[in-house]
Amino acid sequence: MSGPLLSGFNPDPSIVRVGDAYYLVTSTFEYLPGLPVYRSTDLLAWELVGHVITRPAQAELEDVPTPGGVWAPTIRHRDGVFHVIVTIMMGGRGCVVYTATDPAGPWSDGVTVPAVTGIDPDLAWDDDGAAYVTFADFPRELQQVRVDLATGEALGPVTPVWAGSGLYAPEGPHLYRRGDWWYLLAAEGGTDRGHAVTVARSTSPDGPFESSPDNPVISARSTGNPVQNVGHADLVTTDDGDAMVLLGVRPVGLAQAFSPLGRETFLADVEWVDGWPTATLRDVPASDPGIDWIAVRRVPEEVGVPVDGSVSITADGRGMDDPRPWFVGRRQAQLGATFSAVVDASAGTGGVAARHDEQHFLTVDASGSTVTATAALAGFSRAWTAEVGPGELRLGLDLERASRDFRDGDVGGGTIRLWASVDDVRQVLAEVDGRYWSFEVAKSFTGRVLGLYAADGTVAFSGIEYDGR
Repeated sequence: MSGPLLSGFNPDPSIVRVGDAYYLVTSTFEYLPGLPVYRSTDLLAWELVGHVITRPAQAELEDVPTPGGVWAPTIRHRDGVFHVIVTIMMGGRGCVVYTATDPAGPWSDGVTVPAVTGIDPDLAWDDDGAAYVTFADFPRELQQVRVDLATGEALGPVTPVWAGSGLYAPEGPHLYRRGDWWYLLAAEGGTDRGHAVTVARSTSPDGPFESSPDNPVISARSTGNPVQNVGHADLVTTDDGDAMVLLGVRPVGLAQAFSPLGRETFLADVEWVDGWPTATLRDVPASDPGIDWIAVRRVPEEVGVPVDGSVSITADGRGMDDPRPWFVGRRQAQLGATFSAVVDASAGTGGVAARHDEQHFLTVDASGSTVTATAALAGFSRAWTAEVGPGELRLGLDLERASRDFRDGDVGGGTIRLWASVDDVRQVLAEVDGRYWSFEVAKSFTGRVLGLYAADGTVAFSGIEYDGR
């Protein structure tokens, strides 16, 4: 099976090479800090070096509903300056271009581009230095406009540039110059099982574009491949030829129907045949870019960032069903994992949580001597309670991977156990089927984020542990 380049919720990857280093960004939707910037020198081992959006005013996510927020960035480099262009959807700032001379930051406040009213903006320059923004007018044909990047003003009309290869909803465009040709890469078929990468080319950056006779470039549709939904790709040139980063999911269980971690970043090798690219997923070793603590529509510092495994969180009555909960978490990066913490809830209510969105989450919390496990699904919820005695209270979640062995008949998304232990004596409060907390069910465009939260008062956490399997 092809392993992900960046495991856990890391969709819509875009990549650029500068010198001997590669820089990659992914979508973050309602989470802050937004747009993580990863760095690698070999395309395999990645480290998190910073974020594009570190200040709330850069994105204005406070009132953006799920699944809005920071969608599908493109990162590019020109004349010593890094550019990231992105659309902040559903009430955010719209299309924004951020710049920095150091990819680790700080990044600019951003310049808005009002002419770009769609999603997935790309940025490319012609030989004269004119900036072209190509974007998706979902589900219609791809659009393009020339832009003054200093002011965000359009330098001409928005015009249709390519209707795609004939599959549903062309999106995720990226425009490249290669020799005498301009290549336009796109995603088509929707972001679910029909997802595919397609390509067209022209002698001019604004077309007309002819579709490759061998489209799609890569797809997992109608296959039993362990990686599905592959698409939304970006090309990069290496010392050994071209490569491609793209998103995909790893569905589990007998029917390969549920993806607990959401959309991850994968790597593919690219070959050129008769002037057209084809791609094949590459199996890569697991990379550990470091812990990225994130919060929902607020920066983690406003909630509390764990230091040496400890943090205190003070809340004002907002629970995990609130658009801005007092929650700080990290991506679930392995299909099997345990997340737990020692919890002191003597002055409040809080505990550990696995979050997809405001309607799909799992919690184990404490208030005094009462421990409660809650499973929330699409507006429905169920709770299990228990009384615990004195001693060190640890609350946790076991997220087990479903078997793919036909003989086991495991059609779900793995078992999730919600538990509490006092002085290392464990009590399981509930077991639920993980299929209901997966990308396919929640449809929040993200993935599982495991973390700590408080609903009321002040809750102290220590001994925070994540064990990925």
